[in-house]
Amino acid sequence: MHHEHHLKSSDTIRDIVIGMSDGLTVPFALAAGLSGAVNSSGIVVTAGIAEIVAGSIAMGLGGFLAGRTEADHYNSELKREYEEIERVPEQEKMEVKEVFADFGLSVALQDQIADEMAKDKDKWVDFMMRYELGLEKPEANRASQSAFTIGVSYIIGGIIPLSPYFFIAD
Repeated sequence: MHHEHHLKSSDTIRDIVIGMSDGLTVPFALAAGLSGAVNSSGIVVTAGIAEIVAGSIAMGLGGFLAGRTEADHYNSELKREYEEIERVPEQEKMEVKEVFADFGLSVALQDQIADEMAKDKDKWVDFMMRYELGLEKPEANRASQSAFTIGVSYIIGGIIPLSPYFFIAD
């Protein structure tokens, strides 16, 4: 039996990278700048923790808003595609044929596929969303998941450059 193993969580990995990269750089810059200005590690730690809290909230909110915008964009395009198959079905069939022409299928087969696809509006719209527009339906909780992942990754990334200041007084 053949089992394929594919990575399906690229959005989560992207969120981790975004959160960690900002979490590593901003607190590092703050700690480095404060180290030259003050003698107390306690001040650096306090300022660093405050920045990590604020940064993780801001980055998490950004991830949430980006996820919501993605879902709103998808839903807007979905509505438009349903309207187009009602208003200009022959044009939409031509777009289906263009997709299959790019795959090298014959004109007769393109016509047959387009006619068959037009029988089920939901599948037709789903096809158009994926292959004409390149859009996949976002997961229902994607915005919240992105906010959480980015925020936690920011905290983890921020603790790394701040951690030496926990162990020294000056």
